[in-house]
Amino acid sequence: MSVPPIQVAIAPVTPLQQNCTIVWCTKTMKAAIIDPGGEVERLMKGLETYGVTLEKVLITHGHMDHAGAAAAIRDLTGVPIEGPHPDDQFWIDRIEASGKQYGIPEARSFTPDRWLYDGDVVTLGETRFEVVHCPGHTPGHVIFFHREARFAQVGDVLFKGSIGRTDFPRGNFNDLIEAISTKLWPLGDDVSFVPGHGPMSTLGFERKTNPYVSDIALGTTRSEPTEDLAPRYS
Repeated sequence: MSVPPIQVAIAPVTPLQQNCTIVWCTKTMKAAIIDPGGEVERLMKGLETYGVTLEKVLITHGHMDHAGAAAAIRDLTGVPIEGPHPDDQFWIDRIEASGKQYGIPEARSFTPDRWLYDGDVVTLGETRFEVVHCPGHTPGHVIFFHREARFAQVGDVLFKGSIGRTDFPRGNFNDLIEAISTKLWPLGDDVSFVPGHGPMSTLGFERKTNPYVSDIALGTTRSEPTEDLAPRYS
């Protein structure tokens, strides 16, 4: 059997159980933490457990539960923060207020070392992730796609059986649906993805079964979801 180019460990963090991910290049054992919402000590112990060396922090979007611990990790380790798209700066600026609201007072705002744009590439050891800008849940949301591994970290764009909320400031339902249907689906049905919350799924499974963005759903309506089918995740 061939050795996979990357390996992934999922660590739900904060009371919101956001899927923080430790991903590393199998060849070099260089790692990234994607969307560290909190629990820095636990994440550092995770790096030790897997025997990997942290190279950078990657952020899909600026919500507190996805980015609240990025500044602390950068201060502790000196690694850069890459992402999200600059349209999420206003969300990053709100992280400290959101942390107090949700009982996570250690959450801090920051300025990324590198903003990311559609079509960018982020490197990790000797491997690489493609950046896809997918607005809708937030205006500056990006996803990270590893083409060779057929893997994506999609944040709060898409979930197993649901989609991201669009009722936050500068959220846009139509933008979200367009991003999923025109940017995620073309990546391929065989792509496994880690969502921002809840279990993993594949793009193909969601394209067949998801009540908001399946081929059947998009062939019949593009209107807002009814209240009883509102997206379940933040």
